[in-house]
Amino acid sequence: MTFNTLGLSDTLLQAVQHTGYTTPTSIQEKAIPEILKGRDVMAAAQTGTGKTAGFTLPLLQLLGGRPNRNRNSFRALILTPTRELAAQIEDSIQTYGNNEQLRYGVVFGGVNINPQKKTLNRGLDILVATPGRLLDLYQQKCIDFRDVEVLILDEADRMLDMGFIRDIRKIIALLPKNRQNLMFSATFSDDIRSLAKTICRDPVEIDVAPRNSTVEAISQKVYYVEKANKPNLLVEMMSASTDQTLVFSRTKHGANNLAKRLNKENIKAAAIHGNKSQAQRTKALYDFKQGGVQVLVATDIAARGIDIEQLARVVNFDLPHVPEDYVHRIGRTGRAGATGLAISLVSGDEGKQLRDIERLIKFSIPKGSSEEYQFALSNPAPASKSSEAPSRSRRPRRQGGAAAGKPAHKGAASGKWKQSRSRAAA
Repeated sequence: MTFNTLGLSDTLLQAVQHTGYTTPTSIQEKAIPEILKGRDVMAAAQTGTGKTAGFTLPLLQLLGGRPNRNRNSFRALILTPTRELAAQIEDSIQTYGNNEQLRYGVVFGGVNINPQKKTLNRGLDILVATPGRLLDLYQQKCIDFRDVEVLILDEADRMLDMGFIRDIRKIIALLPKNRQNLMFSATFSDDIRSLAKTICRDPVEIDVAPRNSTVEAISQKVYYVEKANKPNLLVEMMSASTDQTLVFSRTKHGANNLAKRLNKENIKAAAIHGNKSQAQRTKALYDFKQGGVQVLVATDIAARGIDIEQLARVVNFDLPHVPEDYVHRIGRTGRAGATGLAISLVSGDEGKQLRDIERLIKFSIPKGSSEEYQFALSNPAPASKSSEAPSRSRRPRRQGGAAAGKPAHKGAASGKWKQSRSRAAA
């Protein structure tokens, strides 16, 4: 199947062709025709499957030819949990919508709200927003929901994990009842299905991401290590290879310390997490994508919007408390037919997390040899007394702010599209 068979307009097909993609991904093949029919859609797709283009392409076509100029209003609302995801969706809209004569804006927290107010005042066709900032703007009477024709919830599962459910329900209550609804989530959890019942009308259900599956192209390894020696082992690994690597840290403080340690060892590294300013996060991600930084150390929430083709390696410096997050993490490598490597550094207090992950993915992760690295152990390190208690489940934390789709963005658009951009968000 090609994009020509999906019902997209000539201008959109030209935009897709310009990116170099000819064959739609599974989610694009199944979702685009249904969205173009005006159906509500509930889709399960992992990061890196092309889901962002899967909803931006048909959305641009549905809205084309009828630009909105009503002040403070917009015709399509895309809700996303983080700044990075909002920026990624913006890139997708830029890439495919440059010839569609539509206006769009992006709003998220952590930046000055005034430029966002000015963007909204002009009237938009598409608004990409994080829930918190959207409600802030509404409370300041800068938002008019009456023209909304399409609602898209991107990364719905993550929004629930981050505690946005109350904000989402407030927003939905403000929208016109007669609208098209699109929900995209990594999995169809019970909570997601419950939310869908309150939003969607007879939705088409699309599942292209079998729950908790890991990609066959990804080689997975576990290295046992004393907790105190984890930074030493990471340095040893990074020094032995020039591969760009995304490293996951459980905490913001830990991410900062790791980046500092790597830079001290002449390994170019940057940290990205919720306490970083938007400018700092944007620069770190840009430097990593451009190859100026070898190692990007990130927390789970900050990494949600990171979409990098040909990422060779992912390292779990800390295992996640939530096993599903392991699947999300390692899914950032081994994309587009390439091979990838996912390495986990496991200390004695992480035995339970490792067992939970292996139970979830139904796979016993191979153990790396202690002969490969000086600080790796041949057997699991014993757990300290303080770590014998079961690991606590992570509580959802509300974070403002802001994905992922192929065809991917190849370059920034210019001209009339730039004038409606707003790098601020909820």
